[in-house]
Amino acid sequence: MKKTIQFIAIVILLAFVSCADKPTIEGLWIVERVKVGDQEMTPNARWMRFNSDSSQQSGNGWLQHSYGTWCLNAETNELSVVNENGIKDPDEPFKVTLENDRMTWKRSEDGESVEVTLKRSDHLPATYGDELLGLWKLEDAVGDGDYFGTEDAEVGKASIFFRWDGRFDIRSGKGRIHGVYNVHGHQPEVEMIPYGESVSRDFWTIDFAGDTITLKRLNSENTMERKFSRIHEFPE
Repeated sequence: MKKTIQFIAIVILLAFVSCADKPTIEGLWIVERVKVGDQEMTPNARWMRFNSDSSQQSGNGWLQHSYGTWCLNAETNELSVVNENGIKDPDEPFKVTLENDRMTWKRSEDGESVEVTLKRSDHLPATYGDELLGLWKLEDAVGDGDYFGTEDAEVGKASIFFRWDGRFDIRSGKGRIHGVYNVHGHQPEVEMIPYGESVSRDFWTIDFAGDTITLKRLNSENTMERKFSRIHEFPE
């Protein structure tokens, strides 16, 4: 009788260890790479969170923009994701492979192979737009332009404020300029759309280096660069 009890206890323990070690997709995952056919199309700071109650949320950076449910078929390892505020997925479920802290999804879309690589994480990533948020002081300017002139860098009072609501506020020797901005979803570029017709719409690349950024204008035949440092009060 005693041996029987010990045997049952061992079986229960092994079953518990087996369940505990079973890989699960529950938790927060960051998209490391998206490959469609021969092209890489990785979105900036894309993440997904799978909860134990079969609910899920997803977003980019600090913004959550989707929510719904998920279901992983234990026999086929096929993952179905439904976004309650999104568009119905017309393609077959992803085939999922788990290995340590990485997960791979594979399927076919419109005749092309799609492969998504994700990495487990304990915090949300920051997009280029998240890093751009805040107040920046103009430190150096190469080439004259509508927003800032080279003399503004010498005076040291020009600034640009990228707000959380997608608007910007520029203060320079050219006056006050307001508008909206859009940050590219795949690469460090920002589109600036000023209000009114006196100032043109511009596209800039963003080079991040700690608490400094350098903007280089794309839609210009001449070199135009603006270097800024992060500050926390408007220059006077």
